[in-house]
Amino acid sequence: MNITTFDFEEHGDERGILISLEEERNIPFDIRRCYFMYNTQPGVRRGFHAHKTLRQVLVCVRGSCKILLDDGREKAVVPLDRPNKGLYLSSDIWREMFDFSDDAVLMVLADQLYDEADYIRNYADFLAWVEKKNREART
Repeated sequence: MNITTFDFEEHGDERGILISLEEERNIPFDIRRCYFMYNTQPGVRRGFHAHKTLRQVLVCVRGSCKILLDDGREKAVVPLDRPNKGLYLSSDIWREMFDFSDDAVLMVLADQLYDEADYIRNYADFLAWVEKKNREART
């Protein structure tokens, strides 16, 4: 599995740190939607889905969490624990977010507006989707 992370450039002085996120500069797509999660209770896991076409960049702007990635063949866990680190998620990746710190704020930048039809919310359906795409790529 190819995991892409970004280390965003920090600009700062004695007043503090600023990080600028810009589409087609340090975010590899046009940003159409931004949302964030916070006050996630201990032991709660979120996500449990994949997307057919949506691309995202996840940034834990405060605190920390972990992201389980699954491409249907292998799994990996990526910790997000710095506000200057972003995790790029292409489509066809099952994701689960977990192990949120008490102060965690996870921000998500997406290249599309919300579309329920783009979600794959059942893991067996996700595996079938990946297998179908792999068959089509081989022919």
